[in-house]
Order: sequence, then C-alpha cells, then structure tokens
Amino acid sequence: MKAIIKKYTGSSLILRIVIGMVIGAVLGLVIPMAAPISILGTLFVGALKAVAPILVFFLVMSSLSGAGGGIGKQFRTVIGLYVVNTFLAAVLAVLFSYLFPLQLKLSGVEAAADAAPSGIGEVLSNLLSNLVDNPVNALANGNYLGILFWSVIAGLALKIVAGDTTRKAISDFADVVSMAVRWIIQFAPFGILGLVFGSVSSNGLSIFVDYGKLLAVLVGCMAAMALIVLPLLVFVFTRKNPYPLVLKCLKDSGITAFFTRSSAANIPVNMELCEDLGLDRDLYSVSIPLGATINMNGAAITITVLTLATTATLGIAVDAPSAIILSLLATVSACGASGVAGGSLLLIPMACSLFGVPADIAMQVVGIGFIIGVVQDSCETAINSSGDVILAATAEHYHRRKNGNDFDLVPKKHMEEEVLPW
Repeated sequence: MKAIIKKYTGSSLILRIVIGMVIGAVLGLVIPMAAPISILGTLFVGALKAVAPILVFFLVMSSLSGAGGGIGKQFRTVIGLYVVNTFLAAVLAVLFSYLFPLQLKLSGVEAAADAAPSGIGEVLSNLLSNLVDNPVNALANGNYLGILFWSVIAGLALKIVAGDTTRKAISDFADVVSMAVRWIIQFAPFGILGLVFGSVSSNGLSIFVDYGKLLAVLVGCMAAMALIVLPLLVFVFTRKNPYPLVLKCLKDSGITAFFTRSSAANIPVNMELCEDLGLDRDLYSVSIPLGATINMNGAAITITVLTLATTATLGIAVDAPSAIILSLLATVSACGASGVAGGSLLLIPMACSLFGVPADIAMQVVGIGFIIGVVQDSCETAINSSGDVILAATAEHYHRRKNGNDFDLVPKKHMEEEVLPW
C-alpha cells in the first residue's frame, strides 16, 4: 500500500487531474444518471473551503508576527497591481463589446434574484461590514475580509507582546494546516472527476449552443486578458519573459479554479503554488487571500460585457467618457463581488443603472448570466484565481529587480521538470 501511495503522489499532479477530467467527462456522457459520482467533487470543494479560512488566519498571524521591515512596500505594490489589473480587464471588455456588438433576447427570461445591491454605496457598505465581522463568524462563513482584518490585528499584536515561544507555536500550527492542505490537494484528481461529471451529466454540450456568441465574447475577452494583457503587465514590472509564469499559474491554479468555480476554495491551491515558486510566505500568505477578494478581472469583464450588451439591445448609445466611467464602476464593483451573494452577476443591475436601464430588464440579463454561468463562472474564476498568484509573484520580483537581485519568474527546476510532466 505504501508503495502505491508513493507512486501516486510521486507522479505529476497535473497529469492525474487531466486523467480525472477525461474520466469524468466520459462517465458524464455514458452514465449521466450515476449521480453519486458527483459527490467526489462536492467533498473536495467542501474540504478546501473548510480548511482555507483556518489556513489564512494562522498563516497571516504567523507571517506578520515574525515579519521584518520592508514588507509593506510589496503589499502596496501587489494591491496596486490587483486594482490596475481589474481596471484593464474592464477597459478590454469595453473594446471587445465595441468590436463584437451583442444583441440579447430578453423576452421570456425569468428574473433571477431580488438581492442585487442598489448602488455602489451598498457594495462599499457590505465590504466595510464584512471587514469588522465577528472573527468567529468570519471563520465559520469564510468571510475573508473579516479573516484578514482580525488576523492582521492579531499578528501585529503578537509581534509586540508575544514571546518567541508563542510566535513559534503559531508558526508550527500554520505549518500543520499547510500540511493538511497538501494532503487534500493530492485528492484533486478525484474531486475534479466528480465536478466534471456533474457539469457534463447535467448540461451536456448544449450550453455551448444557446447564447453561443455571448459566451464567445466573454471567454475570448477573458482569454485575451489572461494571455496578452496580464503578461504585458508582468513584463512591464519584471522585464522578464512573462509566459513561463503565466502558463504555469494557468495550469496549476487555473485548471483547478475552473472546476471548483470558487476563489475561496482555490486559496490553498494558490498558497501551495506560491511556495512551489519560491515566493516569500510573509507576502503571499496575505496577498493571496486578499487577491481572492479584490483581484476580480474576470468579474469586471462579465459586468462590463453584459451591461454593454444590454445597452446595445435597448438602443442606448454609450460614448467614450461613459465607457470609462463604466470601467471605473465595474472595477470598484468587481472588487466587492465576493462580498455579494451571487457574485458578479448580481452587480449587473447596478452597472446598468448608470445608463438608466430599468431594474426588471437588468434582472433579465442576470437570468441570462445564470444560464451561461456553467461556462462563464468557470472561466471567470480561473483567470481571477490564477491572476492572484501571477501578480503576487510580479510584485515580489519587481522589488527584487529594484534591489538589483537577479531572479527567475519560474525556478529553473520546474522549467526542466515540466517539459513532459508525464
């Protein structure tokens, strides 16, 4: 048994995930009624969501309690990168909407929800409320703004008043939770198998036919963001070829995020990837959960594309200044998407209100969003989550470059090992 486990864990995780994807898709088409298979995906996502809040809480406390000076500049850089990245995504979505204008069929689409925020003030209010949430409640409900806030407070307090023994105990517990995460990630192929089976057995391939043009624009815009705009941003700050880092993060983080459709569930995966890339734990233990909250380029694209499709359908002209305002609104809204039930889709009515679109029409567009959500939300989460690692690495390497230190965006050992992972 030990030999089997060693052989399993010693093989390429990505290869095992790909095999799980293929098996899940085949089973979904051949035996779609075998619903119990999908429980593998439910268990995997549930385990990641359960351990992620504890992991973030103790890693942030441990990092801040023992952090040295100079780390603040890197945090400011990564936060700036997150915001710029999200804004560039909104601008790119405007460009795609002008190049590929869309018309939506709004009649007969049932309103999807009544919980959309009424304005940007409500989004900001929700964010601030989540920030000062009860710490126990924040841990129980996966409120990462609250977890970050209280873990930062606790970490700074530990740095001031705690002794070395206490700080070492906190660090050891963070290592214990990290080890548990690594064990859970070893079950990713089975979890992905269950998730793929659930999607294929429930939706088949028909989801690619209905609303195909809308999906093509959304997915095409997200692909352009991930493979063109984001690499350019990385190059500007690092002066290195960005694609080894971008492709590794899309492979190791984006694939898992695509199927879990949860940035929160992907936090442990991203933490593991940052460690694999040799990044500073003091930085990524805070920047990764923060990125899962405010680095929302995929959400900005969804909000912008669907809003402009709505205005085009209604014959509302959107000039360049209005498009810029929409991009800014989408950026701020997307940063708050994780604090709103329903994510980016329920922020569409707020963006539509900028152009005087009635609420009932806007909610019909939300309904379309839920219909295509199987693909849209998966792609959105993939570029959101993989971008968290890409930009965390970019911020750290930017400061290494400023200090005159040479570096590789991806350690050479990984470049050699992953040419043929099988």
